[in-house]
Amino acid sequence: MITVPTFDVLAKLAEYFMAVPYNVTPQGLYTASSLYEGLLNDDSVPIGDCYDQKVYEYYLSMGKHATYEREMLGRSLHDYAIGKALDKYLTQYDRLKVVGVMGGHGMLRTENTYREIVLMSKELTERFSLMVTGGGPGAMEATHLGAWMAGRSVEEVDEALEMLRVAPSFKDEEWLRSAFRVMRRFPQHVFRSLGLPTWLYGHEPSTPFATDIAKFFDNSIREDSILTIAFGGIIFTPGSAGTMQEVFQEAVQNHYLSFGLSSPMIFLGQQFWDEEMPVYPFLEDLVKKGKYKNLNLVLVDTGHDAVQELLRFRNKE
Repeated sequence: MITVPTFDVLAKLAEYFMAVPYNVTPQGLYTASSLYEGLLNDDSVPIGDCYDQKVYEYYLSMGKHATYEREMLGRSLHDYAIGKALDKYLTQYDRLKVVGVMGGHGMLRTENTYREIVLMSKELTERFSLMVTGGGPGAMEATHLGAWMAGRSVEEVDEALEMLRVAPSFKDEEWLRSAFRVMRRFPQHVFRSLGLPTWLYGHEPSTPFATDIAKFFDNSIREDSILTIAFGGIIFTPGSAGTMQEVFQEAVQNHYLSFGLSSPMIFLGQQFWDEEMPVYPFLEDLVKKGKYKNLNLVLVDTGHDAVQELLRFRNKE
């Protein structure tokens, strides 16, 4: 039997939801402006005053795994609304043009691989791809920076990278502010990219280079969503434990053809994926033994090669 909440219960819920620092029923996806408020245009605004930071601090105070029923409900309603907004947003795109990039949050802005990802994402965006990541720093930020710089020259990309060198890591004080300075130096209103960060990893700031941001409380929803919506393929860049989890989670979806097709699993960086983290030969061996089926595995050394592989898949389908 379904129990209908009494008016008194509903009133108390409404009172609680009005008091929390986040909107329980957001009407759309977030943007850098809504998460960071005045920070985008004013370097003097304290980061602690922005919406994103206030929500994160409250989230920690209530516990990453909330036990208070009203808070559990509030987070669930929020994530449901973001999920619905994400579904609506994606109706604008051909699903084979939605491309995911996975990789380490610790990748520095000064690394060669970071620049390689920027240029790769720039080229894919210019070829009408919607780039999707977990919306954080490192390889994720590089992806969104590339999408942000689409339509510009390589010289302008290098100028942007030089501006970011003042804060190579997301742990550096100027990490966010230097990104905002690049956005002011190179404004754009044409190309879009999608980030899916989570407050579970709120200590890693969400990259403002993502024009559209589906930020969740529940990391499991967020992780599954990234892999599920990237029908156009996933590019795996060097990472650690989180990236390994995503590799095998994607392999399962492709093995079972969970969504009707097997998307390319492209591994960028031959030495890393062959030697440092030998996942690629391991998966190849499992495919040969018949333990995995339907996997479309590709190992490349350059971002341009990754682009070509994705375009071949897109044209074939």
